[in-house]
Amino acid sequence: MTTVVSPVAGRVTALADVPDAVFAEQLVGAGVAVEPSAPPAGGLVHVASPIAGEIVKLHPHAFVVVDGSGTGVLVHVGIDTVKLGGTGFELAVAEGATVAAGDLVVSFDPAVVADAGYSAVVPVVVLDSAPDSVSQRAVGTTVESGAPLFDL
Repeated sequence: MTTVVSPVAGRVTALADVPDAVFAEQLVGAGVAVEPSAPPAGGLVHVASPIAGEIVKLHPHAFVVVDGSGTGVLVHVGIDTVKLGGTGFELAVAEGATVAAGDLVVSFDPAVVADAGYSAVVPVVVLDSAPDSVSQRAVGTTVESGAPLFDL
């Protein structure tokens, strides 16, 4: 069993509450989302890998980590943040990197996201999983980065 940990500190919400139909309707898979806590003034939000594995896809606004069993977990940093073209984001690793759960993957400036009018919510989704197949026990709680969200 693999424990998926929170990539950011913040409040855990249901995917149904994410302001994007692809996530809210679990079209890419089941999971939860985390509304990041505000960093210190002018600070960046650090986004960590939710599982150990290989970064198989990496964009400033999203990444996929695949574990040894072939399960992929998508971390999407904000909604519509692809439209920022990488502005406000800093990559800490390269595609193909091997990471441990909790390793820094990307940092972002929440002020850039907010100023563009986008949500900074971070969906954490098990790719190609059946809808409602992930425990929702963490929903409604506030977690630190690295805290357990659900088990695979």
